Amino acid sequence: MQTSINLFSYLKNFQFQSPQASFAFTEGAAVAVDSAKTRIARGVADDIKYVKFINEFWTARQRQAASIHEISFRACFKPQLPRFFINLLTEPGDVVYDPFSGRGTTVLEAGLNGREVIANDVNPLSRFMSYPRFFIPEPHLLAKRLAEIFVDKSLRADRNLSMFFHPETEAEIVSLANYLQIRQETGREDHLDAWIRMVATNRLTGHSPGFFSVYTLPPNQAVLPERQLRINLKRNQKPEYRDTKRLILKKSQRLISGLTRQQMRNLRQVGEKALFISNDARHTPEIADESVQLTVTSPPFLNVVQYASDNWLRCWFNAINPEMVAKKITSCSTLPAWSEVMGDVIKELYRITRPGGWVAFEVGEVRNGTIRLDEAVVPLGAAAGFECNGILINQQQFTKTANIWGVQNNKKGTNSNRIVMFQKPD
Repeated sequence: MQTSINLFSYLKNFQFQSPQASFAFTEGAAVAVDSAKTRIARGVADDIKYVKFINEFWTARQRQAASIHEISFRACFKPQLPRFFINLLTEPGDVVYDPFSGRGTTVLEAGLNGREVIANDVNPLSRFMSYPRFFIPEPHLLAKRLAEIFVDKSLRADRNLSMFFHPETEAEIVSLANYLQIRQETGREDHLDAWIRMVATNRLTGHSPGFFSVYTLPPNQAVLPERQLRINLKRNQKPEYRDTKRLILKKSQRLISGLTRQQMRNLRQVGEKALFISNDARHTPEIADESVQLTVTSPPFLNVVQYASDNWLRCWFNAINPEMVAKKITSCSTLPAWSEVMGDVIKELYRITRPGGWVAFEVGEVRNGTIRLDEAVVPLGAAAGFECNGILINQQQFTKTANIWGVQNNKKGTNSNRIVMFQKPD
């Protein structure tokens, strides 16, 4: 059975095949294969022994992920991360869960591969961004629905957004937001509406003409109006008209383009049975005891990312109160406070995990590498009743500027995902 795999043995002998290199584990000292070093290291945390497996277990190349994942959201991991564990530790029909679901990377990857899914995130934007992608629209029906949405060119937002949008673009955005709100409040919102909401939310602001806004920061962070005014002044720019309906169709085509018919069927079948909740991850009564085979998640780190404030414009478009969301999102300034919260989360994960089931808990280094959250997590899992099967460190050449968000594990040109592996005893 795939789910009864000896993870220690598998990781120790793991080989990663790529056009560039082949990697292999050997017990003991670091070994170079095709100029790439891999190693096994041992450590102790609160008298609990663990093993670290360091290698390139998956590639982060975007083109090797399904196109449906290409939605921007702060602090999200690459689809290759959950795929590695889904393929290794689950079988079709098993339940895969993410208590901090974000843009839905884990559950979408599980859905693409025919696994059942449960997604939870205290931020309601998470459901708006993930659930619609389980129901891929027919392009001609999407175009027809967009054409039917009336645009009142006189409309303006209830706040000054002129630093982001051309007046005609703003009118289209407000008209669309009003349409979606009415459809939602009257119970008439369907999968097409939800898809349009998801794409439009993702296209609000960005750094290319493919977004509704003038040039601004990348779309996973909306700057405040005051800063956008400074950006406009510095760049000597002003918002130009963007055809929002055309851009929604264009982005939709890109999201769908790489999917096979089988993947679309998998997503729909899984989506029809999926459970999406918006709870504190420490308390999820909707999830039955011992029902989850695999959890793959990345929790909030130590005040590294301000999830709600970064999404203020997305919240406005979707009639969400960002201050209320901010109060619910875990934000801990000290390691003891963070550990207390995560300890309770892991206890809840123990309740819902099947005997023999797994948790892949991805964390990182913060505070310039002085705090390694993976080492803090090991004793939390043991206290909950899990066995720690090791810390998997996926290390590869770093290609993006995550250091501007405060993540400092790439100072030497590499990026490390650090995943603590827990298993519930049979």
